[in-house]
Amino acid sequence: MTEDHPPAREAAAAAAVDLVEPGMTIGLGSGRAVWRVVELLSERREDTPPLRVAVASKRTDAMAREAGMKVVALDGSFALDLAIDGADEVDPQLRLIKGGGGALLREKIVIAAAQRFVVVAETAKKVERLGEGFPLPVEVARFAWQDTARRLAELLPEAELRVTEGEPYVTDEGHFILDCPLARGSDPNELDDAIRRVPGVVEHGLFIGMAEQALLGTPQGELEVLRSAG
Repeated sequence: MTEDHPPAREAAAAAAVDLVEPGMTIGLGSGRAVWRVVELLSERREDTPPLRVAVASKRTDAMAREAGMKVVALDGSFALDLAIDGADEVDPQLRLIKGGGGALLREKIVIAAAQRFVVVAETAKKVERLGEGFPLPVEVARFAWQDTARRLAELLPEAELRVTEGEPYVTDEGHFILDCPLARGSDPNELDDAIRRVPGVVEHGLFIGMAEQALLGTPQGELEVLRSAG
């Protein structure tokens, strides 16, 4: 296995590809595991006509087109058969933190448009408590973002503006992101609703009650599957 495709990522991506049937319309998020899924799908020969995909990021869009897939817009006329996306953290209840790559709003829209959502990731992303090693991204409107951060501090007191190369990171939709450590004892279910109520918040990176299963590759190239209890 090459450095570009470590065994854990390869195992998870291959398992996700096995769920994709010819004729499906699927949603694709972003991140290295998803991009490996795109590469593996491009090697299949049974997808005639080309697989239809809705994508959540510009890079995924470019890769899907290069692979010969038909990129479609979510125009409200259909539901996706399946959404495949990664995660920054996964807890035992299949609650997720996403947004490390900055595409959390579009990813949540794509996932919400799908009948099923499967996480493709590595076992290193599995945690007992959300926020153990990754802050919660919160996407906010650029207008008066400092005041949004002030009001958000009642829930997430250590929010920091995401900065890249000395400038505020700007999402594909033109928003800023605040990265917010989760205090031990935080209830993700309560935060899910409370954060959304703060004026200026566009979306947050808690994905709760959305995943059907998580396909987690191990460093040895094996697969661990977490399934929703619902």
